[in-house]
Amino acid sequence: MIAKHIPMHAVNKSGFARLVRYLTDTQGKQERTGEIRLTNCVSDDVEMASLEVLNTQALNRRSLADKTYHLVISFRDGEEPDAPSLAAIEERVCDALGFVGHQRISVEHRDTDNRHLHIAINKIHPTRYTIHEPYLAYRTLARVCETLEVELALRKDNHASRKVGAENRAKNMEHHGGVESLLGWIQRGCKERMQQAQSWDDLHAVMAANGLRLHRCANGLVITAQDGTTVKASSVGREFSKPKLEERLGPFQMAPEQEAGSQVKCCYKRKALYLAQDASTLHARYQSEQTRLASIRIWEHERIHQRKERRIKAVMRSVRLKRAALKRVVLPRAAKKVMYEVLANALRNEIAEIKRKSAQECKVVGQAYRQLHWIDWLRQQARSGERDALALLRRRKPTRDVVRGGMSGTANSHPLFSTHRWDNVTRQGTIIFRLGESAIRDEGNALRVSTGADQVAVQAILRMAVERFGNRITVNGSKAFKKQIVIAAGTEKLQVIFMDATLDQQRMELTNLDSGQGSPLNDGETSQLTNHHIRKSTTINTRNVGSLNQANPIKLKTQRFSRGRR
Repeated sequence: MIAKHIPMHAVNKSGFARLVRYLTDTQGKQERTGEIRLTNCVSDDVEMASLEVLNTQALNRRSLADKTYHLVISFRDGEEPDAPSLAAIEERVCDALGFVGHQRISVEHRDTDNRHLHIAINKIHPTRYTIHEPYLAYRTLARVCETLEVELALRKDNHASRKVGAENRAKNMEHHGGVESLLGWIQRGCKERMQQAQSWDDLHAVMAANGLRLHRCANGLVITAQDGTTVKASSVGREFSKPKLEERLGPFQMAPEQEAGSQVKCCYKRKALYLAQDASTLHARYQSEQTRLASIRIWEHERIHQRKERRIKAVMRSVRLKRAALKRVVLPRAAKKVMYEVLANALRNEIAEIKRKSAQECKVVGQAYRQLHWIDWLRQQARSGERDALALLRRRKPTRDVVRGGMSGTANSHPLFSTHRWDNVTRQGTIIFRLGESAIRDEGNALRVSTGADQVAVQAILRMAVERFGNRITVNGSKAFKKQIVIAAGTEKLQVIFMDATLDQQRMELTNLDSGQGSPLNDGETSQLTNHHIRKSTTINTRNVGSLNQANPIKLKTQRFSRGRR
């Protein structure tokens, strides 16, 4: 379990209502939002609770800081805590941060590879109207997460912070965007040779060979690539800070002027991370499409700008003519002054309206022709049925958790795509299918089902497993889940073989029972499954008899009487 504060560096972009709208927006997916909880709010409605929080924040006029605290609690792959556990985790974490009694709205999200909980907290106290900012929140969150992992039997994560802020941001860029950062490129390819430099000339030579330049900036040193991307030298490693380098190499010396004929062996380029050879065609198509979208977006913005300028000039020309006509009219000076002010206000309002409409048009164009990160573009192509894009997404995390309920088999000889309707495709290539109150996840090498799945979802995942992997299936998960799978296989009479001998024996006994052959019961679990199936068959037969009673009442009465006489 990982808890992280998402700061909003620009206060004017922050807003409690805007954050809540984002958290509760389904984005056209059935599986995105889960449990929604309102704490310390009078209203039970989300919109009304947001208004309560905004009114509370408005009562604090002294603080100019961000008044909304956005907290995310993420769980490991396969961990799906129930609603009471999520409520307990939320309360413990918020109380540890010092938000006791503060208003908050939490929303559970299920549309990614990891179940996570978003919490929007009002930093303004509802009665004292003072703002609370947790001190060293990352330490408090690490301590609480370690405690909760032990109490709730969750798998442990590493909560020790060993990276600086720039390293974390670079790691997030590479993980979420799939694009190699300059900091990561230097650490993987240049850091070792930079550490071996014995003088400033050696260090500058290593930097120049890799298309980098080391120079002063304020009181420190920065590294700049050929494309202008810059990173602090101390972010690459603490040994590259200015005091450490001067202590080892002497006073700082500027890099010598590069000769025109000097060649750079390699240089940093903003490209996809760990791009395989078989993905070069797909990545070239991605770059071509993004370049085309950028050119269209620039052209559309220029067209909107020109139209805005024409409208403003037309309005100003109209007001100028009205002022000239008013100048020729004989009126008292006070009356003319009032009319001039009316024309000026009208001009100001019309120009503001023109700019507002142009900004709205630019926003629409930006949404229609927005550039996508490499990973997001792959997800878009995977949704449209691109097999190579889906395979690349799944290659980012080839090993998955096999503890939770699911089925696997030989995936290479069967189709990647299913005929069922998709709900979402995650960044790791997991296809989510929504079926009633349950969700089925196709991870490539396995099919998973969400916790608390009903028998309809279990039957659906079993049919999908046969379609996906063939008739030899490996079942993983709890005993209850395996029991559901066996019952579904026996009920549906599927031609499937479970790799677990015990499960396959139970399936065969249920199938033989349906066909009337009968079979001996070997253990208690098989007996329980068979009894369950007998009860289900008896219920069906009783219903059939009821329908026969309505169809042939006289004949059935005779049968009952004859049985009574016997």
